[in-house]
Amino acid sequence: MKLVLASQNKKKLVEMNDILSGLGIEVCSQAEAGVNLEPEETGTTFEENSLIKARAVMEASGLPAIADDSGLCVDALKGAPGVYSARYGGDGLDDVARYRLLLENMQGQMPRTAKFVSVITCCFPNGDVITARGECPGTIAFAAMGEGGFGYDPVFFVPSLKKTFAQLTPEEKNAISHRGKALKIFQEKLEVYLRSK
Repeated sequence: MKLVLASQNKKKLVEMNDILSGLGIEVCSQAEAGVNLEPEETGTTFEENSLIKARAVMEASGLPAIADDSGLCVDALKGAPGVYSARYGGDGLDDVARYRLLLENMQGQMPRTAKFVSVITCCFPNGDVITARGECPGTIAFAAMGEGGFGYDPVFFVPSLKKTFAQLTPEEKNAISHRGKALKIFQEKLEVYLRSK
């Protein structure tokens, strides 16, 4: 089965294929499906934005489309940056500038608890929708550590592993991450869905 990823993020595409390939599912890029879309994320929840992206790409490609809307929710910042994680600090900032801004805003803030949230939505041309949510608790580090991952990974610290997401191998990260958990639940729901067809 082929799903189109409703994202231009190449690292997200690799992560999804790593996790879903065992199901015999291939996740292809929008470019491979002949689609070039950046749907406007007007939702106020991860669920709403994930659905907006998956539905738009499914309609444009005519193929089942999978979207992930994810972000970092920091307790001391009242859940910010949340659904605005990718746009935190405004347009024009890259990943490094965004996590530096986060560290600045966290100066003197306690507690430093946070969680990554991922909501996966798959829209099928027949109108069926599958949604799954995963969360990974952690804390905000005092400085960036590690070279791996993307986004806020260098400042998201996992106390049980004593490492940031950026210090984990892809396998270690997929085993505990919000996206890994959401994809596992999605995988289970998809297996049930495919059996019912």
